[in-house]
Amino acid sequence: MKNSLVVVLGASDKAERYSNMAVESLIECGYEVIPVNTAGKVIHGIQSVKSVCEIEESVDTLTMYVNPKISDQLSDKIIALGARRVIFNPGTENSDLMSELSSNGVEVIEACTLVMLRTNQF
Repeated sequence: MKNSLVVVLGASDKAERYSNMAVESLIECGYEVIPVNTAGKVIHGIQSVKSVCEIEESVDTLTMYVNPKISDQLSDKIIALGARRVIFNPGTENSDLMSELSSNGVEVIEACTLVMLRTNQF
């Protein structure tokens, strides 16, 4: 499903961070990417948004790189985003949010975005 919009929540401008690697890999694989970074950093040449509330486009996939304490605070905004699926990368698992998303018809996946991309499972 190339050319579908992927939002990276918790994107970092630090090259050693998995969220940064995910933005880079998604771009390389031909996806349109919106990084979400509360500081509004430019990540791999893309101006990030500071909040998921700023996203007006139709989102296919939201990939999570924030811990459960942060996603708890953003749960209403994450649900309102209306993504078709949400990927919870290792360390981001949030059972309450996962249940809420599922009950709203959102596909919930516990996996590593980088591994999914490298193994053609994205």
